[in-house]
Amino acid sequence: MMDSMGVGALPDAGNYGDQGADTFGHIAEKMDSFSIPNLSRLGLGNISGVADGRFAVSRPEGAYGKARELSIGKDTITGHWEIAGIETKTPFKTYPGGFPEAFIQAFEREIGVGTLGNYPASGTEIIEVLGEEHEATGKPIVYTSADSVFQIAANTDVIPLDRLYSICRTARRLLTGEWACGRVIARPYVLKNGKRVRTSDRKDFAVSPGAETLLDKVSAAGGTVYAIGKISDIFNGQGVTKAVHTENNMDGVDKTIEALSEDFGGLIFTNLVDFDSKFGHRRDPEGYGKAIEEFDRRLPEIEGALRKEDLLIICADHGNDPVHSGWDHTREYVPILVYGKNVREGVDLGVRDTFADIGASIADYLGAEATAIGTSFIGEMVKK
Repeated sequence: MMDSMGVGALPDAGNYGDQGADTFGHIAEKMDSFSIPNLSRLGLGNISGVADGRFAVSRPEGAYGKARELSIGKDTITGHWEIAGIETKTPFKTYPGGFPEAFIQAFEREIGVGTLGNYPASGTEIIEVLGEEHEATGKPIVYTSADSVFQIAANTDVIPLDRLYSICRTARRLLTGEWACGRVIARPYVLKNGKRVRTSDRKDFAVSPGAETLLDKVSAAGGTVYAIGKISDIFNGQGVTKAVHTENNMDGVDKTIEALSEDFGGLIFTNLVDFDSKFGHRRDPEGYGKAIEEFDRRLPEIEGALRKEDLLIICADHGNDPVHSGWDHTREYVPILVYGKNVREGVDLGVRDTFADIGASIADYLGAEATAIGTSFIGEMVKK
């Protein structure tokens, strides 16, 4: 999962304020030189409408296509859950004016200290604005975004990590019913050379899926479900048999290759979050582009670790156009690239009606029970 690497605005993007969004296309425009030979080789540039065909090749080695989002929303949970077979028909509640005062008061009573902030903000900006006061008073910084999130930032020298996680669990318990919220996110940071730097100890406390997902189907069939990165948090551990923490994108690639070396059948579900958190939200197209190049350079290692029967699927969960206004996700198509020794080269999977076709295909290939929604494309691309 290349978190947030959308490939063009969906037809309804205007309803979300995202008309004209194109995460990958705009990154490509901003890069003086953009070297992605391996993603191009797999067919990224051959997907309809991607970067005006700039990265298309004559004979793609993988199957390729893109998918539209069926669910209402454009956030992490709706994207990941839809891939895994759940359509979100009722959007998660958001708090553009901050969380209700009644909730904040109840939260502060439970944790025994006041809070700072409580408004929509960029995470890196708000710790600069309120960091000094937080460090002097011990009050955690709370904020939200266009997504259904309650984020809690703290300097871990002021609020130790275990205490921060405990505070987040309290918020998670309270944020139900009239105060419903999709995710509570711990956002720890440290002071390093006078600068406030977020650490890799972020942790998401999500609501549980309301139905069985691909992860449940695979584990019920006796398969291993490796959740690498924030995947386990997004599904609240449901269906996960092994959760693996990662420090950054490249650590995520390392952990994926390590998992591929093990002898098991099932699913490795990896989220590479830096694309989104370090570059999309921070509106840094050049940094995002360099991160894509860095991932591209590692692709041959991943391919080399695949066994004959393995499939590599590269996709995204939403967009986060780094040249778009604001700092939030954008509603876009997501790419689908599939590679493996059993995959017919150059198969155009077209435009899929839902992200869930990805999960449906995985369930089909692994012989697990079908997901509730989605149409498998396995028959279109796997060698007979």
